[in-house]
Amino acid sequence: MSDQFVIGLDFGTLSGRAAVVRVSDGKMMGTAVHEYPHGVMSRTLSAADGQMLPPDFALEAPDDYLEALYASVQGALAEAGIDPALVIGIGVDVTSATVLACKADGTPLCDLPEFANNPHAWIKLWKHHGAYEQANRIVELAQARGEAWLERYGGMLSSELALPKVLETLEAAPGVYAATEVFCDAVDWLTWYLTGQLAYAAGDSGYKRMFQDGSYPSREFLAELNPGLADVYAEKMNAPVLPLGARAGGLRADVAQRMGLPAGIAVATGNIDAHVTAPAAKAVENGQMTAIVGTSACYVVSGPQMVLVPGIFGVVEGGIVDGSWGYEAGQTAVGDIFAWFIDNCVPASYHQEADQLGIPVHELLTRKAELQQVGAHGLIGLDWHNGNRSILADAQLTGLMLGQTLATTPEDQYRALLESSAFGARRIIQAFRDAGVAVDELVMAGGLVKNRLFMQIMADVTKMPLSLCTAPQPGALGSAIFATVAAGAYPDVRTASAAMGSKAENVNTPDPERSRDYDLLYAEYSRLHDYFGRGANPVMHRLKEIRRDALARTQRIDNAELVAGAEPLAGDGQLANDGQAM
Repeated sequence: MSDQFVIGLDFGTLSGRAAVVRVSDGKMMGTAVHEYPHGVMSRTLSAADGQMLPPDFALEAPDDYLEALYASVQGALAEAGIDPALVIGIGVDVTSATVLACKADGTPLCDLPEFANNPHAWIKLWKHHGAYEQANRIVELAQARGEAWLERYGGMLSSELALPKVLETLEAAPGVYAATEVFCDAVDWLTWYLTGQLAYAAGDSGYKRMFQDGSYPSREFLAELNPGLADVYAEKMNAPVLPLGARAGGLRADVAQRMGLPAGIAVATGNIDAHVTAPAAKAVENGQMTAIVGTSACYVVSGPQMVLVPGIFGVVEGGIVDGSWGYEAGQTAVGDIFAWFIDNCVPASYHQEADQLGIPVHELLTRKAELQQVGAHGLIGLDWHNGNRSILADAQLTGLMLGQTLATTPEDQYRALLESSAFGARRIIQAFRDAGVAVDELVMAGGLVKNRLFMQIMADVTKMPLSLCTAPQPGALGSAIFATVAAGAYPDVRTASAAMGSKAENVNTPDPERSRDYDLLYAEYSRLHDYFGRGANPVMHRLKEIRRDALARTQRIDNAELVAGAEPLAGDGQLANDGQAM
């Protein structure tokens, strides 16, 4: 076994990475990362004609994923210096609820000339929130009909999920919908590309495509929602659903040759990027919560039985590891909020000071903020700058900071933003515990574990010691662990995780005095959370609507100038981004 290796592929929001991993102990022999050339397209369709996009859109280019696939695998193999003939399998994870419209052979519709300029033909990234109206209608109808599956998603439904995005395509771009022969998440599209065989992964299908207890929402429900949607699962999402760690197929010969790998090696069913971190962090037992904190945050925990947790993102049998029920919740923005603050709200003098010290601005603000006593800044924030995923499942909520005065400093605000994200995490943990799901250990992973102040705040706010996933690339390692099971090197994920995972325990411990002080601030956070988030004051919704109307008027003018004299987009009879789709 020591002479065998697997490759873990981890496709994030902005880049794809590969790791060559030794099967016997999980050692990473070589890694490589490749940035997506077009990144996230949220303002303009930069991969096509440059047209302005409506508010709440977040698109990506499928060719970027393939470029990252080949570049990262080749780079990781080169760094590892191993004999590629010793590689026995490949595992893949991708950001979840990242949806593609394809032809029957896997060709994305955006690659066809007639749809290249239609935004709905491109990848709809996980944080695409253009389908918020469709998500609301799905929930309203499900509640009216008493659909049992809705409770599996906390009684709510995020606009990030596949069905709202597919319905959005039907209603905003019917030509794209009619031409689509397969709707799939990016994770399944990539395993399809690697093997030539389409199969849906059980975990992603349960959490993001509403596949529960062996079936999808009924044809009757879909027809009542929109008659054109009635047969979407039967006709456009009818591939088999395979369990996690299963063999999706063998690596295609042409793809293998280009990668420099043996043809036919096992390709595991795909997985959600956050979920694969649990086995990488040795957190696959019941009650072990893995918190993956980066641009956004995902919290996954397993339990011995299914219970209903209001406001969570989903519960799926075997969703994280076979033999347990897997629960997921999350925050739509964490690191993205901190980066936004640095890019837009920090004065030039702070950037100059950081340059003089030779440190990033994040580090400068951390140094200043960690000198403060809890509550000294007089601020409280809501971490909803990209909406709320859990516990409110409302993409139309927005960020807030209360308590600012003329004496408020950038470090005050920075610390308050860190604290608001920790309060959001505590609210999620509280929801699980209130429903009877144990959270006995909190294992941290992701890019933000490098922020020492944030990690200590998380420990103090949650009143839990933090363990730390010590793998340099947790996502890639987690995918590699599933690859070993698909290749037959280990009998199950728990066994592979024990051998290959990496974790340090009790890296941060809560300070009792600071925790008591944070209880006071958390009480205020909870009041604001319910006041703005549960309908007492829907001002955030109203402001979003005012913004959408204003931007739609501006974009109609801009796009009319951009495409003056052009024909309407094929199959739709109007410009897909003229604001009417919203």
